[in-house]
Amino acid sequence: MESRRLLAAQDLQTGLSQSQVARKFGVSRTTASRWNHRLSGNGVESLRKRRAPGRPSRLTADQLKTLAEIYRAGPRAAGFETGRWTTSRFADAIFAHFGVRYDPDHAGRMMHRLGLRERRRSRRVAPDVLYTFAAPAVDLPEVQADVA
Repeated sequence: MESRRLLAAQDLQTGLSQSQVARKFGVSRTTASRWNHRLSGNGVESLRKRRAPGRPSRLTADQLKTLAEIYRAGPRAAGFETGRWTTSRFADAIFAHFGVRYDPDHAGRMMHRLGLRERRRSRRVAPDVLYTFAAPAVDLPEVQADVA
């Protein structure tokens, strides 16, 4: 997408009309107009891909460091009965220490982003036998091919 916008920018700068650019790149005239407006206002850099910033973290950088230490100390040190972190327990630990409530799914993303765990892929156990053949219960007539 970015490469298409940059190529369109070159065409717009060389004098192609917005309609011609829209036809050439298979976009609406409104999109070509938007590209032209951004190009005119802020130059080619305005057409480059930008990462959406999203909502700011509710934990500070120092709190995130502390959170990593809590994780490494283990769930027993955080007050849980077993020695295994789950995303739900991690979310509860965040709430207990910082008073900030996170959904367990987001707590799992935080664990991954902080490098505290790998994302698990579902394990599929390969069966010993993939296919079995059972003889048909009914006797089928022999088929002979005509060889020419």
